[in-house]
Amino acid sequence: MRDDGARGLLGGRFARRFADRVEAGRVLGERVASLGLGDPVVLALPRGGVPVAGEVARALDAPFDVYVARKIGAPGRPELGVGALAEGGEPVFDEALLDALGLQPGDLAATVAREREELRRRVAAYRGDRELEQVKGRDVVVVDDGLATGGTARAALKALRGLSPRRLVLAVPVAPPDTLRALRSLADDMVAVLTPAHFGAVGAWYRRFEQLDDAEVLAALEHRLDRGE
Repeated sequence: MRDDGARGLLGGRFARRFADRVEAGRVLGERVASLGLGDPVVLALPRGGVPVAGEVARALDAPFDVYVARKIGAPGRPELGVGALAEGGEPVFDEALLDALGLQPGDLAATVAREREELRRRVAAYRGDRELEQVKGRDVVVVDDGLATGGTARAALKALRGLSPRRLVLAVPVAPPDTLRALRSLADDMVAVLTPAHFGAVGAWYRRFEQLDDAEVLAALEHRLDRGE
C-alpha cells in the first residue's frame, strides 16, 4: 500500500486539510500516476468521489466513469452502515456489526430491496443507456473522496473483481489506517494521501466539503464526454 499519510500530516503540501475535492484529486492523481498503470480506467464512487476521480483521470490521461454503490443502513438507524451493495454485485455485510446488533442478513431484506432500487435509479440517471467503461483486462482505479468504515468501497471492490480487471487499485485522499488494513486483501494496490490515526470524519480533512447532487455528477460526466474521454 502506498502510504504518504505521515508526510501529509507532519508538514507536506497539505499539512492538515485539503482545500476541496478538486485539490485532493490533483494530489491523489500524482500518487496514482507513479504506479505506472497500463491502459487504466478510473471509476468514481458517486457522489463525492466524482470530482476527485476527474482529477485522477486527468493525471493518468485515462477515461473515467461512475461505479455506483449504496450503503445498507441498520433498521431504524439508516446512518449506521451494516453493509453495502454495488452495481452488479451481491450485498456485503459487516458480520461482526450484525452480530452485535442481533441481526441476520435476512432482517435487512426490505432495506436491501430499497437500496437496490435506488442503485438502479442512479445508474440510469448517471449513465442512461451507456455501458460502463470496459473493465476486463484493464488496470482499474476505484476512487472516493475518503473512507470511514469502507463499506461501500468493500462492496465495489468485490463486485469489480468479478469483472476480471488486470489490476484493481483503491485510491482515496484520506482514510484511517485500520480501514485500509481491513480492505487490503481486496485490492492489488492502495493509495492514500493522508492516513490519520485520529480520523473523525471524511469531511474534517477538507476545508470545503459540500454535499453534491445528481446534477453536479451529471455535469462532471458531461464534461468528461465533451473532452472525448
